Amino acid sequence: MDIGELRRDYTQRGLDAADLDPDPFAQFELWFQQAREAELLEPNALVLSTVSASGAPYQRTVLLKYFDRAGFVFFTNYGSRKAQHMAANAQVSMLFPWYPLERQLAIAGTASKISAAESLRYFSSRPRGSQLGAWVSQQSSIISSRQLLEMQFEKMKEKFLNQEVPLPDFWGGYRVTPISFEFWQGRPSRLHDRFLYHQKDGSWAIDRLSP
Repeated sequence: MDIGELRRDYTQRGLDAADLDPDPFAQFELWFQQAREAELLEPNALVLSTVSASGAPYQRTVLLKYFDRAGFVFFTNYGSRKAQHMAANAQVSMLFPWYPLERQLAIAGTASKISAAESLRYFSSRPRGSQLGAWVSQQSSIISSRQLLEMQFEKMKEKFLNQEVPLPDFWGGYRVTPISFEFWQGRPSRLHDRFLYHQKDGSWAIDRLSP
């Protein structure tokens, strides 16, 4: 199938150095708020890229749950493929695909587990069904059918009936500490605006990149 004719020109807006906050965290928050205000589907969805111990790359979508100047936090099963990859190689990248705004944002950094206490604070805020689901799913493992999942879910509902669902010891959060941010804004004729924040002499430097 030849799909070479599928194209569009990006004309919504541009991005200039004068538009950028010198602090990449502040710039991220601005763009994230604009994505929320535009009512994008799952504005906190990001594509997380990891590399296995053998050097094989893999990507999947995860949801950012909070961020601050310490980094960007998401949650997963500690036995999952992504967790195994991060145990072998903590270098990861995150891509926020805000296509309706003709934008994308890439963040490279180092992933590390957050504390059990911090994971518990978030876990306690989840809907009960999501808490039970964390106990049921042995993420990335092979299963014979969906029926098996549903049966396990019913067992967990019964097990924790009339009590709080505890935090599984195999589930928790990771924080990605950034080493670079790239803000990308689509422009006509594929002459996109790209700005890279990177650390230099203890502060953030900003370079414009060729599209």
